[in-house]
Amino acid sequence: MSTTDWLKTLQHILNCPVHVVSKSIAEWDELVKNADSTWLGEQTKDTPREGQRADKGGKTWIVAGRADSIVELIEIDHPSLQTSEKELISWTLQLDRGQSAPKNTSALSETERSALKLSEWIQKQLESDEPAYSLPDHLTVGSRLYNDMIPFLLVTEQTNTKQATYSDLEKLLRSFLSEDVVLIPLKSQEWLIWGSVSLLRDEDADSFNEQEEETLEDSLASIGLGLHEMLASEWIGECHLAVAHPTTPAKGMVETTVLLRETVNLGRKFHVGTNIHLPWMLQLERLLNAIPEAQRSKYLEQSMKRADLFVESEMLSTIETFFTLDCNVSETAKKLYIHRNTLLYRLDKLKQETGLDVRQFKDAVLVKIILLLYKVTKRN
Repeated sequence: MSTTDWLKTLQHILNCPVHVVSKSIAEWDELVKNADSTWLGEQTKDTPREGQRADKGGKTWIVAGRADSIVELIEIDHPSLQTSEKELISWTLQLDRGQSAPKNTSALSETERSALKLSEWIQKQLESDEPAYSLPDHLTVGSRLYNDMIPFLLVTEQTNTKQATYSDLEKLLRSFLSEDVVLIPLKSQEWLIWGSVSLLRDEDADSFNEQEEETLEDSLASIGLGLHEMLASEWIGECHLAVAHPTTPAKGMVETTVLLRETVNLGRKFHVGTNIHLPWMLQLERLLNAIPEAQRSKYLEQSMKRADLFVESEMLSTIETFFTLDCNVSETAKKLYIHRNTLLYRLDKLKQETGLDVRQFKDAVLVKIILLLYKVTKRN
């Protein structure tokens, strides 16, 4: 069972905030020195060890594990926590970690241990009312996390399929994103990935060779497409991938995780069947998602004369292609393999039935909004 799994269970049992925090051995020693009370077991010189406790100011810290110079602590914010409850948690940690931790720790690489520490810190900040947005020093020492990197969020779909190990996924990512990659497991089917910005230079070089101008967003979308195709075919099958603008992980780890999660959720909600999600392409969806469902439904009822038009696959495909190609009639006709007059007939039909002419900017905006809202409301 992962740390985040049993952490939620313990929080439910105690009915109080419970977090996992990482401290250096020096910080743990200072905590013990200034604590209101402690329990260090029989071998007090051999610290820190699983189950050892320190209490101060209504909070309790219990050692859950140790990796190199970092101590993993369970932080319980419960001034009325009974001594018997603390002893039971300490005993459970001693029993569980005493049997399994040495074997598990030896099986983990240094990279994976660091990734798990980052994961626990991110999870704590996401659950906090006042999150810290900059990584603590002990998680960035000697790290490349101060350099700008490209963030990705990978969400897998195959819940009943055996998942690849951390090392398997890391190996695949290194083969595609170069050796300079950071992989952080968030949930059982969710991975935060940081790739080198050198990938953008490679994309720019390819674009130059092809005599094409490519924006930053175009390059990021191209990288995301290639990464998704590789992962879908070589590793996990069906999956969702979001990518955002480059940022510094040490300063933007939490905000980036929130943005990418929101991007995946919006993409899956408004664009079923799409697997690559880009935040700069979902700005209208983000705005519409903030509107209460009751108001969305009321707006649709007042705006639509012919709701069944959006059910017709032919009309739906025509409208979406028309918007994708920036309302260009000629390009849309080519994309749909139909005559220009056939396309004009369909647009005239839409105007006749709804009173909205998508060739006019103000009407095109309304149809785009109605289409997005209808998709979500229909599924709900």
